[in-house]
Amino acid sequence: MKLILTAAVENLGEPGDIVEVKDGYGRNLLLPRGLAIPATRGAEKQIQDIQRAQAERQVRDIEHAKELRDQLDQLTGVKVAVRTSESGKLFGSVTAADIADAVKTAGGPSLDKRRINVPKGLVTKTGGYQVKVALHDDVEGKINFEVVGA
Repeated sequence: MKLILTAAVENLGEPGDIVEVKDGYGRNLLLPRGLAIPATRGAEKQIQDIQRAQAERQVRDIEHAKELRDQLDQLTGVKVAVRTSESGKLFGSVTAADIADAVKTAGGPSLDKRRINVPKGLVTKTGGYQVKVALHDDVEGKINFEVVGA
């Protein structure tokens, strides 16, 4: 069975790769979990979109990672809007995707949400917070952001 991966699968490939797998593995694991789509002629456009998005978020080398870290250090005005009670307690949670979107909205670089480390229980009410971003194996950045009521 020929499939196009939509997410990274260990020992198989990265998003956008065309792989040949056994029928049962594809039908019972990859397709139901949304990790792959059937390889068709129309799916080539989807491959290009996946690879373009992946290339935009990818850190090329250690120098690029240091540039991103400097950009994040100089970035101000990162605000994450969340529904809150009158006392400032959050009704939902703040995820890494929320932070990545807020960084991009504030004029910062496009980050992969999987590289942002938000410890469980860190964000419980409105205010200022700081999280770490693994930009490269040797380079770690920090994002300062503020949680505000929506």
